[in-house]
Amino acid sequence: MSDEVRAGQKHSDLLLPMVDRLLNETGIRLDDLDGIAFGAGPGSFTGLRIACAVAQGLAFGAGKSVVPVSTLLALAEASGAERVVAALDARMSEVYLAAYVRDDDGWRTVIQPCLQSPAALPELPGDGWAAVGSGFAVRDGALVAACGDKLARVDVLRYPQAADMARLAVPVFASGLAVAPEEAAPLYVRDKVALKVSER
Repeated sequence: MSDEVRAGQKHSDLLLPMVDRLLNETGIRLDDLDGIAFGAGPGSFTGLRIACAVAQGLAFGAGKSVVPVSTLLALAEASGAERVVAALDARMSEVYLAAYVRDDDGWRTVIQPCLQSPAALPELPGDGWAAVGSGFAVRDGALVAACGDKLARVDVLRYPQAADMARLAVPVFASGLAVAPEEAAPLYVRDKVALKVSER
């Protein structure tokens, strides 16, 4: 069971009540959990900080470990495909992008999470890639054009979801690779938050 909502700018108002509601509805206590996973990014700076802080706070309080999960990898997991280019709208006419291939051991990273101009795709080996995420709608689909005939399908409406992050976190917890709450950190990728007036 999961509880999801497109929060806009209301992350801090909605997140803890959603956690309380989910625990109450399932009859699960924080102490019952093996650990806590959260969407580490890339994504909105404020959203990532809130997700990380809430995960850390819950984990500290319950004495649990934490698994930061890439939002781009969660997109790949949600796609149902074996070869995925995941991209999220990073604003300022840029995208957060990564590419993954699924093999017997899970997901292998082909392109590390990066910040890109939609028209400047890093080298993408072979074809048959599924393009997933809002980044493929930026600048009238410039990233789709940059990928050319390497794409088998495009899904611009898919977003990272908690259920996919949970599935990705399970083997990390099982292999003992979760981290202490104080070691959890967002994956920002970008240092610059906004355009200067002269750049607009």
